[in-house]
Amino acid sequence: MRLTLKQAGGRLAIATLVATLASSLAVGADPPAGDAQSAAGTPAPKTVPAKWPASKKSGGAAGKFTLVSPDIGKDNPIGLDQVFNGFGCKGKNLSPALFWSGAPAGTQSFAIMVHDPDAPTGSGFWHWVVYNIPADTVSIPAEAGDVKKKGMPVGSVQGRTDYGTFGYGGPCPPPGKPHHYHFRIFALKVPKLDVPNDATAALIGFNVNANKIAEADLVGMYGR
Repeated sequence: MRLTLKQAGGRLAIATLVATLASSLAVGADPPAGDAQSAAGTPAPKTVPAKWPASKKSGGAAGKFTLVSPDIGKDNPIGLDQVFNGFGCKGKNLSPALFWSGAPAGTQSFAIMVHDPDAPTGSGFWHWVVYNIPADTVSIPAEAGDVKKKGMPVGSVQGRTDYGTFGYGGPCPPPGKPHHYHFRIFALKVPKLDVPNDATAALIGFNVNANKIAEADLVGMYGR
């Protein structure tokens, strides 16, 4: 079949249009360069501060809720700075710095609870209880567990530990095998917990678990 120049030009224009549409609808096409948000409008995740040790910047796999600390962890046992001062222990009782990332969508607040399941009490030992931490928080500075220093984000509440005091209470196990200290952060579906100011750690824990949508665990060890 012989085509006139006019017909050939028309078919070429149609072919070009079809190719352009197919390219724009291709599944998995990359977004425009420089776009800091996903197609759903999710903001780019906040990064860990630059002062964070380079070997510990990574919070794990993308989307995973993760808790890290420069003061404690698998390869960094709990030191005397974080150990309790009393009951035969001679530490400084300073709460560690904590950083977290990957909180799920729908998080309205956070809670931090530190527990020693190895304590010879029958129910373990609560060392730190913090709740009503604002949802836009991504870190807690070192020594924020001292209620007198007011280092916690505005609105946060520090509950009573099993030492009978408010704020951070460091490890002080009886002599023997090292104990495991679980530093857990919880992403909650409510902005505030409805508990009394003098609520026990167990009551706070009940409400935390009833409202959690995710949690991350960091384990430190200490013995004497």
